[in-house]
Amino acid sequence: MPTTETALASAEAHSAHNYHPLPVVVASADGAWMTDVEGRRYLDMLAGYSALNFGHGNRRLIDAAKAQLERVTLTSRAFHHDRFADFCAGLADLCGMEMVLPMNTGAEAVETAVKTARKWGYRVKGVPDGMAKIIVAAGNFHGRTTTIVSFSTDSEARADFGPYTPGFEIVPYGDLTALGEAMTENTVAVLMEPIQGEAGVLVPPPGYLAGVREMTRERNVLFIADEIQSGLGRTGRTFACEHEGVVPDMYVLGKALGGGVVPVSAVVSSAAVLGVFRAGEHGSTFGGNPLACAVALEVIAMLRTGEFQQRATELGDHLHHELGLLAGGGPVTAVRGRGLWAGVDIAPALGTGREISEKLMDRGVLVKDTHGSTIRIAPPLVITKEDLDWGLDQLRGVLRG
Repeated sequence: MPTTETALASAEAHSAHNYHPLPVVVASADGAWMTDVEGRRYLDMLAGYSALNFGHGNRRLIDAAKAQLERVTLTSRAFHHDRFADFCAGLADLCGMEMVLPMNTGAEAVETAVKTARKWGYRVKGVPDGMAKIIVAAGNFHGRTTTIVSFSTDSEARADFGPYTPGFEIVPYGDLTALGEAMTENTVAVLMEPIQGEAGVLVPPPGYLAGVREMTRERNVLFIADEIQSGLGRTGRTFACEHEGVVPDMYVLGKALGGGVVPVSAVVSSAAVLGVFRAGEHGSTFGGNPLACAVALEVIAMLRTGEFQQRATELGDHLHHELGLLAGGGPVTAVRGRGLWAGVDIAPALGTGREISEKLMDRGVLVKDTHGSTIRIAPPLVITKEDLDWGLDQLRGVLRG
């Protein structure tokens, strides 16, 4: 096994520098804890950006994957397999929808949602060919494909990747007036994160999502909720939209759907929307493969118990109470979030988000910074209250200097 030093040097030399990870080299993990190649343990307070909602090495998910590995792992969509129908039916039912289009990664699912909305606009709404518009929010993060970065407002994600894909209009997040003014007869969809994760765990104003739902329904526009990070238990509900009693026309799911075991994503909607596709118009060799379906079926079963949503609610209330005590003119200037998910803004005088993350790493806690001064806290939903409190103690220690 390599040492931390040799592993970091090799990664620096041989991998593209499209990430700037913390200098820790993980060798194993269990629950909410990770162990590096030197045997040091770290509390995972990021959970793979919510891909690990159910913890590292979750026994139910590992057992489901192992059992499927012994049977069949891939057929491609050229053939049916015996887990596919159950997965699609189960996920559709969990979402209160009718149809599922499975993919692999979150970005693929967002691309699928964009194609679906455009095709629906042309075939069902009657938008003139090539004129479909999709409205998105400033500060969004939906992935990094060339189409998706075309409607990003993050210069790091967007710069030098043009020419950009047309057909998108950006409005301020949380501003219903601006949204209404941007809609035209050619608007086919509004694509939003119910909570903007990469932007710093931004929660929209109360009533915003309900307003988006009402406005899109009135104007025959699809409301697409990107719940890749916010969904599947993270905020204390199965979907973050539920906090405002909102059901969108389409869910975009990923990350936790694969339980941190395999990449699984999906677009879930009605038959009236997803029914616009015909054979050959969209696809994926690995999308909906037997291994992915087996793991995702276990994720669906776990979510049906309500256990993880309840844990996120109770521990999330505790997390936000404790973080709230740190905010207000001191080392923490603001705290945002919902459930077991928080964005913590650090006073610039104390250090950047990266510097605070490095200091926490030295104390055995792993988080990640975003947008300079913000750190994100999103532990696996299986974390114990004792471990969560220990992690918060380490944060207090860093903030005290």
